[in-house]
Amino acid sequence: MKRLWLSVGTLLLGLPVVFPAQAEPYGDSFWHPAWGWGHMFFGGLMMIVFWGGLIALVVLLVRWLSRNDTSASDPSRRPTPLEILQERYARGEIDKQEYEERKKDLSR
Repeated sequence: MKRLWLSVGTLLLGLPVVFPAQAEPYGDSFWHPAWGWGHMFFGGLMMIVFWGGLIALVVLLVRWLSRNDTSASDPSRRPTPLEILQERYARGEIDKQEYEERKKDLSR
């Protein structure tokens, strides 16, 4: 991963060397007479698409990193009567005879 960031940094720092500033053939501006106004609208649209996509990726990444198994930790799920009975038996609140009797009553 460190090599990737070094490569990206080297590429970004090296761009001015590879593409030096050149004199503009149409004066001081970057405007080319044949481009018209279409590139301005297309550029604005692409900026919206870019930022919308970036925000969507961040949201999806956060949701993916924060998700957990909802089947085991669903707070809206209520325990069944048999599960409550098993928990009471496991805690020692009831003995084996009472557990068996209540389990038999619940299974009917």
